[in-house]
Amino acid sequence: MQSMNRVVVIGTGLAGTRLARRLGERAVLIGEEPHAPYNRVLLAEVLAGSYGPDVIELPAVPGPRLRTRAVRVDRERRLVQCESGAEVAYDTLVLATGSNPVLPPLRGLFAPGATELPGGVHAFRTMDDCLALSGAVAEGTRAVVIGGGLLGVSAARALARRGAQVVLVQQAERLMERQLDPASSELVRRHLVALGVEIHTECRVRAVGVVDGRVRRVELHDGYVLGTDVTVLACGARPRTGLASAAGLDVRRGVVVDDELRTSDPRIHAVGDCAEHEGTVYGLATPALEQADALADLLTGTTKTYTGTRALTRLTLPHEADPLDLAAFGETQPLPGDDVVQLADATRGTYRRVVVRGDRLVGGVLVGALGGVGALAHAWESNESLPAATDVGAAPLLHLLTHDGGL
Repeated sequence: MQSMNRVVVIGTGLAGTRLARRLGERAVLIGEEPHAPYNRVLLAEVLAGSYGPDVIELPAVPGPRLRTRAVRVDRERRLVQCESGAEVAYDTLVLATGSNPVLPPLRGLFAPGATELPGGVHAFRTMDDCLALSGAVAEGTRAVVIGGGLLGVSAARALARRGAQVVLVQQAERLMERQLDPASSELVRRHLVALGVEIHTECRVRAVGVVDGRVRRVELHDGYVLGTDVTVLACGARPRTGLASAAGLDVRRGVVVDDELRTSDPRIHAVGDCAEHEGTVYGLATPALEQADALADLLTGTTKTYTGTRALTRLTLPHEADPLDLAAFGETQPLPGDDVVQLADATRGTYRRVVVRGDRLVGGVLVGALGGVGALAHAWESNESLPAATDVGAAPLLHLLTHDGGL
């Protein structure tokens, strides 16, 4: 990248901020949130009261940062038009616009013609969401969390730690069904129950009841009604692609990019939650950071392409008496013909299960005592053949499962 070239980055999340920091003063960062860029992964800790908002701030970027919303990309003139009236010229544009929370189609959630959520209903995606939710919760507040994925579990745990009476409703048959197998999901359920969270799985919410402008009832599909003061929508996220679509870029689930993270316009790139590479939208922190680093190398002249990320999910659920730490990666559910190796220690409260396909490790779940996750993750990420069994019949995989090495 020549020194006179200007790179404009839209989005102040992990990916956009990382890229702007890597590019230095040549990058202009545009973001609509009024707060300093922050680590979204740690929002649940802010909600729980473990951290203040300032603790999760990201390091400042060296170049200009505009606090405004980008409303239009003029590809012909190579300009980003902003809500503030500013027009920012670019030589290279990077979309790091992230994702929006999914709002479920619940009867009563929106009044006819309304575009704002009713009182008492909160998404959990941004710092403003987190601060609003924190201000609405006190000891004994009735809270219903809709969604039992990673975000819903984190929100329910944080609210319970704040003293709220929490009910978590999950449509799937178990918590975090995308990452965990049934046994490890059950350990997460037990942990939340120990914190006082009431859990309903295989249970769909069909409607909410609004009284004086606030949601006071959550109605389940079987007719059961939950009283609520605060309702949290943790139903997943959808790539934020409006700018790209309006600019005529190729968009499927996300903004389609190639191995150089270029969109259908070679002067525009996309990284993070909004990007779709080889049919995959990751929606996780590690791929976002890897994409930002790969693009920074490309734009500064380093020969490098992005070939995808094999991402590991980590979740730590603190508790004074019984903390829970887990990791999940790859395919946790075996296919016919796969081998499964499982070790469980009820005394230590640990559980380890890996899936092997042929001679390769394709996925696993570890709960508690995660000293060996680094070695297993390396074996998975490298996608290399596992060593053969030793002469005495002890497979190296068993050594990995019992390995106490560092992360």
